[in-house]
Amino acid sequence: MLIWQTLSGSGWVSARLLPSPSELLGTLAELVENGALLTHAGISTLRLLTGFSIGSALGILAGTAAGLSQRVEALFGPTFRTLHTVPLLAWVPLALLWLGSGEATKITLIAIGAFFPVYLNVVAGIHDVDDKLLEVGGLFGLSGSLLITRVFLPAALPNLFSGLRSALTFAWMLLIAVELTAANSGLGYLLTDGRETGRADLIIVAIVVLALLGKAGDSLLQRLKGRLLGWQDVVDSRQS
Repeated sequence: MLIWQTLSGSGWVSARLLPSPSELLGTLAELVENGALLTHAGISTLRLLTGFSIGSALGILAGTAAGLSQRVEALFGPTFRTLHTVPLLAWVPLALLWLGSGEATKITLIAIGAFFPVYLNVVAGIHDVDDKLLEVGGLFGLSGSLLITRVFLPAALPNLFSGLRSALTFAWMLLIAVELTAANSGLGYLLTDGRETGRADLIIVAIVVLALLGKAGDSLLQRLKGRLLGWQDVVDSRQS
């Protein structure tokens, strides 16, 4: 940090390209004081939570259906796996063309980013359920919906949380992509504004805020995973 401040302050590195830490703190304080940071961060977070919730819920439902039914898997599985190979950013221009640049487009793209990792991990988690667990469930008289809720779904939870963490990353990626392209608010818009006005300080501050929000979301998922999967092996839980 001291070296960075020295290089920027002495003029060895152009402040236009790499502002000093003190300048960045000044920009951050300015954005907090005028309320711009809270507004843009709040808008991006709301968009993310909405799209992530929709995409994840659909991924859980579709993944559970495909994991439990060979017919559903045969019908939809190949299509979903093929669509999953499409680079996520390729959906942006198509969504803009079909839906325009409104909020529906942003939410839809975020939901797409969240759907595929959750779907694939839920299917894999259900398929990987140990046969011994099913035998034990049968001994206790579990069948039908009880077998699903008490054996299949709990056993698939580790895979589900892996999918949710990946989904959160992809959701942020698509959120920023669409905000960079077609938005007049949000953290992606701040990045565009910084580029168009030549303000590297604004870009760097927005990137730092994005990193902090992303880390906060991942940490929340980790804590929730720890609460729900306390029965897992301790070594595995520490490595996750």
